[in-house]
Amino acid sequence: MVTRDGTADHRPCTARNETPLERADRNFGELLQELRVTQTGVQILFAFLLTLAFTQRFPSLDTFQRATYVTTLLLAVLAAALFTAPAALHRSLFQRGAKARIVQVSSRLATIGMGVLVLAFTGSVLLVVDVTTGRAGGVAAGAATLLVCLGLWGLLPRMVRRAGLAEERGTAQPHPAPPSAKREVVRPRAAARPGASPREPSTRLR
Repeated sequence: MVTRDGTADHRPCTARNETPLERADRNFGELLQELRVTQTGVQILFAFLLTLAFTQRFPSLDTFQRATYVTTLLLAVLAAALFTAPAALHRSLFQRGAKARIVQVSSRLATIGMGVLVLAFTGSVLLVVDVTTGRAGGVAAGAATLLVCLGLWGLLPRMVRRAGLAEERGTAQPHPAPPSAKREVVRPRAAARPGASPREPSTRLR
């Protein structure tokens, strides 16, 4: 973070007592750990699709199956490119004071890559089940794969986020204080004059 006078601001900015640069480094490291997990799935899928074209049964595929195969292969390549783009971006802007910008752009690339990977998973399942069982089974399996990925990768994080916000709001609300007991006010009696006899209550009716 840079102040108005052009000097770097190294003051703590988060609950972890981090400076902006330390926070950017931590976020980029966490992002790389996430990309390692997703890249493994993309590599396995891409290798499967590459070897599929050299099998003996591949020439017998119909037009729909071939179109599905080519589309899925291109989606897998696009997902792999999106997941590796943060490393290339970091290498190109290394030691140029753009770590915060690198983290923002890399996070967006990873989000887009996850969406492309969902489509690649759907296409691969559709192709395999269509070849083995038939068109109806392939479409059903592909739709189920799409719904499962959207539920786990899209809907579940939103539900967890809403639950966390609701819990924070519940803990932030102050508890009502217990009603205080009414105190009985005792008024002091007037002091009797010396030599005066105490008055007796009158028995006359007004």
